[in-house]
Amino acid sequence: MTDYPHPIIAREGWGHVAVSVAAALAVGFLAGWWWSAPLWIAAIFVVQFFRDPPRAVPGTGRTVVSPADGRIVAVEKAEDPYLRRDARKVSVFMNVFNVHANRSPVDGEVKDRWYSPGAFVNAALDKASLHNERNALWLRTTDGADVTCVQIAGLIARRILCYVKPGDLLRRGERFGFIRFGSRVDVYLPLSATVSVELGQTVRCGATVLAEL
Repeated sequence: MTDYPHPIIAREGWGHVAVSVAAALAVGFLAGWWWSAPLWIAAIFVVQFFRDPPRAVPGTGRTVVSPADGRIVAVEKAEDPYLRRDARKVSVFMNVFNVHANRSPVDGEVKDRWYSPGAFVNAALDKASLHNERNALWLRTTDGADVTCVQIAGLIARRILCYVKPGDLLRRGERFGFIRFGSRVDVYLPLSATVSVELGQTVRCGATVLAEL
């Protein structure tokens, strides 16, 4: 993986922003600017959805940062369905107004990746973790800790993007994917991890510390 430049708008949104602004301009020139007002509102929504600001990444090699912007909807002991182990699960729900770029929660190597097609139920519900379309990464830190990071599609999300493969090395806070529209990211941590967030807390991708390993 190479560093992703931060031009404010995520690369996944360049085409959408261009089309929405072009449509608003065309209607404005052809029919009048009042008629184009709804299209300008839509263009502003598209721009805010695809924004991708740079983030200062805190901590050390044992720090786990949030892989997504949003709200904490689960902090619990659960079975990691990918590594078949007991784990501490932390889940972040993203609504349509959050930044939707995803960043690595830890420094480590991608050991494996699993994609599962599925449904599109409300990502705020716990059953979304097992029933929705999802993409999971198994990350092993430089200290040998295993962390599973799962991108989960939401009620209106229709595409999960992941740009890494087994063998790739990631730094915590490094961009690895994107989910279009409301969605969720689950992180499964070793039971020995000390979680530092709580239910309902608002977190920022790559900037909020979730736990220490």
